[in-house]
Amino acid sequence: MFKVIAVAVALAASTTVAGAQGTGTNKSTAKPATQATTTAKRHPKAKKAETQADLQKEAKISEETARATALKQVPNGTVKSSELEREKGKLIYSIDVTVPGKTGIEEVNVNAIDGSVVGKEHESAKAEKAEAAKEAKAKKAAKK
Repeated sequence: MFKVIAVAVALAASTTVAGAQGTGTNKSTAKPATQATTTAKRHPKAKKAETQADLQKEAKISEETARATALKQVPNGTVKSSELEREKGKLIYSIDVTVPGKTGIEEVNVNAIDGSVVGKEHESAKAEKAEAAKEAKAKKAAKK
């Protein structure tokens, strides 16, 4: 908080000095800045985290339909997990599918509005573990 005030005062002081050093012979009309007149820019408020209930209200297709779509993309697969989330502004079901005899998972992203497949990628076991750790860290930070 003190850093913000110090930066705001320094910025206001440099603006006042720059105004006083203007060209021409006219008397400077710049008023000295005081702490009461300086305002620091505030950071925009963080968006409230959307709950699963909020996301489900917005989804047009069911999770079961999204799972069926994902299984069509991965023959002989079994759904390990699925979640409804907003990714890059789009509402999607992220479905993890395991395949017998293959390490890692196939992640299939299904658009929760129109049911189309918007992404499919293979994640190695190592990448999957790293992603899970990253998500856990983000959830922990969101709770604070």
